[in-house]
Amino acid sequence: MVRPLAPTLLAAVALVAAAEVSAQERDFRPVTNEVLQAPAPGDWPNWRRTQDAWGYSPLAQITTDNVDRLQLVWSWAMDDTGGQEAAPLVHDGVIYLPGPRGVIQALDGATGDFIWEYRPGVTTRVDGSVTTDNSGVAPGAFAGVGRGIQKNIAIYGDMLFSATGNASIVAIDARTGRQVWETQTADPELGYFYTAGPIVAKGTLVTGITGCDRFKEDVCFITGHDPRTGEERWRTSTVARPGEPGGDTWSDLPLQFRAGSDAWIAGSYDPETELVHWSTSQAKPWARAVRGTAGDALYTNSSLALDPDTGELVWYYQYLPGETHDMDEVFESVLIDVDGRPSLFKMGKLGILWQIDRVTGEFIQATDVGYQNILDVDPRTGTITYRPGMIPEMGVEIDMCPSTSGFKSWRAMAYAPETGALYIPITFNCERATFGPTDQVLGGGGTGPVRRINTPHPASGGNLGELLALDVRTGDVLWRHRTPSPINTAALTTAGGLVFAGDWDRHMYAYDAQTGDVLWQTRLPTSAQGFPISYEVNGRQFVAMPVGTGGASWSTMLPRDLAPDMRRPANGNSIHVFALPD
Repeated sequence: MVRPLAPTLLAAVALVAAAEVSAQERDFRPVTNEVLQAPAPGDWPNWRRTQDAWGYSPLAQITTDNVDRLQLVWSWAMDDTGGQEAAPLVHDGVIYLPGPRGVIQALDGATGDFIWEYRPGVTTRVDGSVTTDNSGVAPGAFAGVGRGIQKNIAIYGDMLFSATGNASIVAIDARTGRQVWETQTADPELGYFYTAGPIVAKGTLVTGITGCDRFKEDVCFITGHDPRTGEERWRTSTVARPGEPGGDTWSDLPLQFRAGSDAWIAGSYDPETELVHWSTSQAKPWARAVRGTAGDALYTNSSLALDPDTGELVWYYQYLPGETHDMDEVFESVLIDVDGRPSLFKMGKLGILWQIDRVTGEFIQATDVGYQNILDVDPRTGTITYRPGMIPEMGVEIDMCPSTSGFKSWRAMAYAPETGALYIPITFNCERATFGPTDQVLGGGGTGPVRRINTPHPASGGNLGELLALDVRTGDVLWRHRTPSPINTAALTTAGGLVFAGDWDRHMYAYDAQTGDVLWQTRLPTSAQGFPISYEVNGRQFVAMPVGTGGASWSTMLPRDLAPDMRRPANGNSIHVFALPD
């Protein structure tokens, strides 16, 4: 018997068909390696625009002199079915917007007009068949912090690429939104999923998995895939296995109890050295005393330099050997040449800015901004030493700054070549933490447990947020701008001398990159949240700010515990686009 399509499915099919008519009217210029390496000034084809992750736009129509005239030109409501941390892409005037739980939408960048939508659960493949079984989350999957969030997508050739909450990678036709292929990389019922999407490096689709906190006969990994077919080219473990180089740094733990080292933030690519730079999270459970390790636990909390053709590990640098407080160093890798030296800059939860030689992995310098109380770092060697009483023991409370939320998290810093500065979103927080035991059984594990009591930071002046400008050569603080609520977005820099960011309390700011003065601000429907971008269509510069909810403990626990009088709407995922008057 042939069953009639449900009304919602019929509507979705009609929407796809209508969208394809509109999409076919547009010329599409395929994205090549050359386009990714040197984007058109008005495009934003990588999650941080360029492969070096600067988060910088060369557009200068909006400047410090006229930014006070900025006005809203269009907005778009997104799904409210999950947390929103979108990093949009723009190519040839079309904005590609990643939404919660795998939804991707294509919009006209000048008007906000709808072009097409890809929606897991009701979507059309390139062969014309309709699938309704791609929910994005397996029924038996562990919940997982961040499951359902889709930070970034990639564009290459004539396809877009996303990574799902169901531990698969999906290719979508950029003209129509139709699914081209889907490749499963891991079993979501073991806890695996993706929160960050791929990047394209030298024609290979590179993606890092997360959901690695449960004990199982497997470990976390980064993969390289053929973007045309989805075929896996290589797989590199982010945990050193027994009997392999670095395997003894996990003491005598068998493979199934070596957890963590998730690669849940997208990487960077250096076409000059042909190296992919990807970073890993902490070991799990968080506390050494709970997980049973005495050594460095490689390759956790490390930067990994990989050959994109083979996945070979060329070098690694471990920031926090044997980390024991959930102090991630997994975040974005910003590639900058400083006085002729190719460098990689990294800041993690502790608020320490690391500079590493990106060719050799050699340590260059470390700058502690002075907010943490957990360890000391030698600025000349990078050697860390935990302060007395700060290594957790089971059942013993410690008073640590930051909390497990960290001062710096997934909200990416941005670089401005005009000032030679990094602009870094910071949240002030401390915690009284008591770590507890975990049974070592397959399927068990997790991150803690930890009893957590959030407390204010003694140096915050009653604020929760700060945008911090640091000189990349000296590590000197150029300026600070503090806000009562957390800075809740990535930073965006532009050639117009501006820095854009937004906070939890619904503000969007435009700062003078030189002085830190707030030159313009507006109020949004809910928290500014995600990765703001700037792009150009028909000679007009736009600034787009994602807005939304979710966002882990920066956006849930900390404001609730430390600023209970503040409120934000519980829904309202959207994107808001601004420009000067036409």
